Amino acid sequence: MDFGGRYLLAAPRQDVWAALNDTAVLKATIPGCQRIDWTSENTLELQIKVSLGVVHPVFTGDLTLSNVLPARSYTLSGKGRGGILGLAEGAADITLADAGEGCELAFQARGGASGQIMRLGKTLIGNSAQKVIDGFFERFAEAMGTTIEVV
Repeated sequence: MDFGGRYLLAAPRQDVWAALNDTAVLKATIPGCQRIDWTSENTLELQIKVSLGVVHPVFTGDLTLSNVLPARSYTLSGKGRGGILGLAEGAADITLADAGEGCELAFQARGGASGQIMRLGKTLIGNSAQKVIDGFFERFAEAMGTTIEVV
């Protein structure tokens, strides 16, 4: 399953980069995030309650940043464990570019799941994931005190 989008933020690229790496901002903007902490220079650990239609599993997970070009791009890879519901995993390429006085953020993600999660169906999961992504970026801009526009 693939997801993504392009967003124009009314903030300098360096400020957007800093916010993308600030756990307080991330916790405030990730729906259902109960905990997120840096465990090393390029890894995070989190606990998140996900809404998948009628099911609301709590996942624990690990995120790894790779291909890091500060204030320009990185790849974010993650695996979530939902107990008896199975596993979810994915990766996203995030790139930042100057756009006038603001910043264009491009986000391209791919992911999958196994176990009971897949019984919900790809359409339900896909629709939920895209809503989570769009909502994340709306709340992200709000937490930064700026505006966002889907490009």
